[in-house]
This record gives sequence, C-alpha cells and structure tokens, in this order.
Amino acid sequence: MRTHYCGLVNEALIDQTVTLCGWVNTIRLQAHVAFVDLRDHEGVAQVVIERDNAAAFAIAGEIGNEYCLRVTGTLRRRLAANDKLKTGTVELLADTVEILNAAKDLPFALHENPNEDMRMTYRYLDLRRPEMQAMMRKRTRLVQTLRRYLDERGFQDIETPILTKATPEGARDYLVPSRVHPGQFYALPQSPQLFKQILMMAGFDRYYQIARCFRDEDLRADRQPEFTQLDMEFAFVEEKDVQGMVEELIRHVFREVQGVELDASFPRMTWAEAMRRFGSDKPDLRIALELVDVAEALKGVEFKVFAEPANDPAGRVAALRVPGAAALSRKDIDGLAEYVARYGAKGLAWIKVEDRARGREGVSSPVAKFLDDAALAAVLDATGAQSGDIVFVGAGRWKTVTDFMGALRLKVGKDRGLVEEGWKPLWVTDFPMFEYDEDEQRYVALHHPFTAPKIDDIADLKSHAATAVSRGYDMVLNGNEIGGGSIRIHRPEMQSAVFGLLGIGAEEAEAKFGFLLKALKFGAPPHGGIAFGIDRIAALMAGTESIRDVIAFPKTTSAQDLMTDAPSMVSDAQLKELHVRVAGGEAVG
Repeated sequence: MRTHYCGLVNEALIDQTVTLCGWVNTIRLQAHVAFVDLRDHEGVAQVVIERDNAAAFAIAGEIGNEYCLRVTGTLRRRLAANDKLKTGTVELLADTVEILNAAKDLPFALHENPNEDMRMTYRYLDLRRPEMQAMMRKRTRLVQTLRRYLDERGFQDIETPILTKATPEGARDYLVPSRVHPGQFYALPQSPQLFKQILMMAGFDRYYQIARCFRDEDLRADRQPEFTQLDMEFAFVEEKDVQGMVEELIRHVFREVQGVELDASFPRMTWAEAMRRFGSDKPDLRIALELVDVAEALKGVEFKVFAEPANDPAGRVAALRVPGAAALSRKDIDGLAEYVARYGAKGLAWIKVEDRARGREGVSSPVAKFLDDAALAAVLDATGAQSGDIVFVGAGRWKTVTDFMGALRLKVGKDRGLVEEGWKPLWVTDFPMFEYDEDEQRYVALHHPFTAPKIDDIADLKSHAATAVSRGYDMVLNGNEIGGGSIRIHRPEMQSAVFGLLGIGAEEAEAKFGFLLKALKFGAPPHGGIAFGIDRIAALMAGTESIRDVIAFPKTTSAQDLMTDAPSMVSDAQLKELHVRVAGGEAVG
C-alpha cells in the first residue's frame, strides 16, 4: 500500500513519486491549500494538498485528527524547513488522497497526557503517541540485544510450561481449573524456577528464556500480575561465575541500547551493609546520604525514646545528616514526619545545626534538651554535621527504623536535588537465608526455598537458622532491583532440611515438590542462575517510573484490563464444564 514510511522520506527522494500511509497528526485547512502532518511509527511527514487538485482538496475538507489516510504524490523540497522534524526539509505534494478509515471525535488529544484510566481504556490510542511508540521500540531493542548476546554464547532458549503445579511459597498463584480432572487445578507459573533447575539436571548447561510469569499480588508502579523476565540458569558454577557473565551482559545491553558505558566492575555490598548504610536492600547509590548508627552515644540518656532501643539488641537508633537543610521549615519537617509514618515511624526527631562551633547553643531541636552535652556532641560528630545541616534521628525496632529512615533518605535526596546523574549499578549479596514471620510463627525464605545456604552442614544450619546467610545475590541499578538470583541447593538432603526449617513437612514436600526431590537424587550438578525483570529494565531505559509505560497492554493497580473489561463473569455453562460453581463470591470445585 505504501512505498515509504512517513518518518523516513528525505531529500534523496525529491521529484520521485511516493505513497505514504498513516494517521493525521494535525491538519491546517486554508483557503487555497491544506497542510496535513501524516504520522506513522517512524515519524511525521508534511503533506500539501492544493486547491487546484479539486478531488483531493474536497477530501481534505472531510479529514479530522487521527483519520487513517493513504496519500500518493511527488516529494519536493520545503520552502521553509522545519528543523524540529527529521523530515523537515521535504514535503509531499499530493496527487491522490484516500481515506482508509475515519476517526470519531477522540476521547483525548494525543499530544495531551491523559489520566491513567483513560489511557488504559483507550490503550490503542495511547500507544499511537510518539513517546509511547519510542518506549515500546526501546523495549524491542532491549529484548533483541539480550537474545543475540546469549545466542552467540551458546545459551539454549527453552520454553517451560505455562500450566504447572501450585506451590506453597511466594506470592499467590493464579489457578486454572482442569476440565478433564474435576476438582483439580493448574497454576500459572510465578517463575520457571523448578523447570530451569531440572534443565540443569538434564545436562543442558546454559539455559535462557524470555519468560511470562504470573503473580496474584497487590500491585505497584513496578509490579504487574503478569510480567516478563529474562530467565537464566547455569550448571557447574559458583556465585562469581554467574555474576561475571551477567554483569558483562548488562554492560553490553546498556552500551548497545542506551549508548552508555556502565562501570567496568560493579561494586559488591552485603545485605547487612546495605541495610545499615542505606536502609534498603536495593540502595540508590546516586544519593550520597547515608544512615549512621548512634545507639552507643545514646545508651545512657534519660530520654527513653532513644535509650530503650539503644540498649535493645533488637532495636536501632539511626541518624541521617542532610547537608544545607537547616533552613527546612517546621511545615516541611512535619510533612516528612507524616511521610515516614507510612513506613511505621511513630515520630521523627531532628536537630538543626545553626552554628556548629557553639555546641548546644548553636542547635535548634525539640529533643536537644533531653540529651546531655556529650551525647549531643557524639551524634553530631558521628554524622559529620556542619553549620547549616539538619540531622534526623529515628529510634525503635530495628526493621521499622531501617525501613522508615531508608525511605526518608530517598525522599529528602530527591526533594533536595541530591540525586546524581548517570547509572549506579551494584551487587547486593549475602542475604539472610530466612526471616521469621511472627504471624505464621515460622521461618520464610527471603529469596525462595531452593536457594543454597552458605552453611553446608545441615546440623549447623539447623542450629543457626536465625543468622544463616544464603548464596543469593541481587543486581541493583539506581535504587531498583533489576535482577535476582542465587546458587541453588543441589543435594536432596539439604533441600529437605530447608523445607523442614520453612515448616514444610515431609508429606507436604513430597506432594508439592516430590518431582524435584526425586530429580536431585540422580546426580544433580551444582547450579545457579538469575532472572532479570525485562519490564523494569525497559522502564529505566525509557526514563519512566511506571512499567505500565513499557508494556503494550498492562493492567491497572487493581489488576483490571479496562480496554477488554477483564476480569469478567463467565457463563454458568462454562463453570459447569469446569466443575466449578460460584457461591457467596467464592469458587467451589
């Protein structure tokens, strides 16, 4: 239907007959001439329709925005070039204009930034916007680059099942009722984890897959119920082998797709150090602010808000110095206190340093009166506070303080323009093997139950479960976890022991994971891997905070597809065929 793309016509085609197809970006109808900016996925070209061409000019009078057109004519040089367009030195003088399809009045103008619900409802219009086209093309280049790199290095692209077995760990499964096995259900995979491990046991050595995954969990800007990940697994490897390979992969991808060079070697930081210094297991190293523990300085003060957690092994007192922020108003500080309350903070203490040389007389703070001179000086010394700075202090349970002070660090860093330009990748390693769930009164896996512990002795692991460290590792970029992986358990005895520590008894383990435990008994090699979030990496590259901008047809934050109106009710006949009935809002098999 066309000879060229709108965005690719150039001076080399002048005086040639050209046919373009696309959508009307804008139309300017004048007495003797009409100018149409015609748009396709490559860009925009100006079409000129002169009044002397009666048939074409008559059609121009019918055209509106987003009409779908086919135009044939002669390409010529523009009298006045438009340097904002890559086609701005040429224009198409129309001979024939054909309306391929008319467009109704639009629910929003494509040059606007409509609200989220409008964008999701009319996603086909939203995706026509040039900025959306650019983001989706960047995603395509990302996936193509990943595939090429891995194909050239001997990785095998192997598909794993979408209909699989429900497991008791991780997020909630999406369940699919079986028609031929009444009362039984498949689960959509949260990841290909067990299948890729079994592929290593089957001798495939290097596997990858651009995998679709499904998790029935609460959504955020960086979460979707269905998402895409680059899944990888390696046989006969240790941590350094996996990290070295994928680090080079990510450097290559950013070089090819983004045109930037990442660090020659990514820094490594243990989970404990990341939480201590930054209050996060995915620290944004572009923000230089750090948390400082000041419990030792406050153990002897009479102020119980500080003294009790300072003397409690499960407590924490952490300070954050913000350079040059002593000018923050009380309203600003109250706003920050309200913000950290979302993360569990019961209050936020602060000390404004107006003149460091004057000691107590040079500070302004509602809590300074509760601190003796030595304690106040120790806090200021520990944080390196100078005149003009403010020091925030958080106290309470270790995890709560770590979480809300980490959130405060990010907020004040962004609010005050303290985020450096560029890319700051790192590895976070040595995660706790388990964390204790007070509600369920049992340990849960911090990564997943197939991650190997650094303790190789089962009796020793059982004795030190509370402090055991895993062989897990995450790749973090600008405060986002873009990939997570681990060395896996490859001995059946260790896997059974870990299941036991997680409260998964032998009978349940056999019912849920019997196929894995059996496979581990037939010479399973040491193996490990990693999975990268394609959506998250694409969003970072595109400069957007929401992964919905780089997914063609995403769900809303309530897991709905507003365009197709999914999820939706199904007929009684379909439910009957699946041996499912809905009673009181609950499906009964």
